[in-house]
Amino acid sequence: MTHRSTGPAGVHRRWHGLILSVAILAVLAVVGVLGARWVAENQERIFPVSTPWGPECAVWTGDEQVKLDREQARRASTAAAVIAQGDDAPIEQPDVDDIPDEVMDALVHGPEDDAGPSMSCRYSGEEVEFEEELPSGMTPRTEAMKAGIEEHFADTSIGGYVPGGYDTGHGEGSAHYEGRALDIFYRPVDEDNRREGWLMAHWLIAHAPDYQIDVIIFDDKIWSTRYPSMGWRHYEADPDNEILRHLDHVHVDVLRGPDPGDDA
Repeated sequence: MTHRSTGPAGVHRRWHGLILSVAILAVLAVVGVLGARWVAENQERIFPVSTPWGPECAVWTGDEQVKLDREQARRASTAAAVIAQGDDAPIEQPDVDDIPDEVMDALVHGPEDDAGPSMSCRYSGEEVEFEEELPSGMTPRTEAMKAGIEEHFADTSIGGYVPGGYDTGHGEGSAHYEGRALDIFYRPVDEDNRREGWLMAHWLIAHAPDYQIDVIIFDDKIWSTRYPSMGWRHYEADPDNEILRHLDHVHVDVLRGPDPGDDA
């Protein structure tokens, strides 16, 4: 039989254990509150162009994160592309009177000291039907996206597809093999071309629902429908390979949809 101590020493031990437990819980609570406060205060520094809540899109101006709804993001990214292209722009600039000047400046010129992402948007994808690759080497969704790009951007160098389709030359499981991906090239790798590449990447992310875009990769960054609220994340690739790091081209692929043959 086990005897439970009821003397002064036993009471003391029980009180000591209770006080210790309360103290530990208090410390954990304080750490949790401080941690949550730190994340809230530093969220824009950690993920300066993420969109975890609120309107679908956001632009980082360097000082603050400005929220935009999807329609505003479409117009803002299109206007930025038109402004940057100047007289070569194939379309007229849309009205952006409701877009703050600092947002347009960030989209047109990019971060002050280095090219990089300024806009991100949330889009978690949708149910789509699987599309067979056409003789062009693209699916109908990919062809529609290519047409949209060429409608808004002059003198684009678009690859990533070949008539009849690819069966080699890309990584395992690449969307290129199914005709679902395009590469928009910006060569050589320099600051001017990086800024042009980000104009394209921002336009694509703003129009992701229109073209049912799944993944965008450029300049060591990736955005995808898998983690849409996180915005642009670091893309892991061979640090010595400009192509694998997607420094010289914007990669974009569209949603796949379930292939009936997958269950066969």
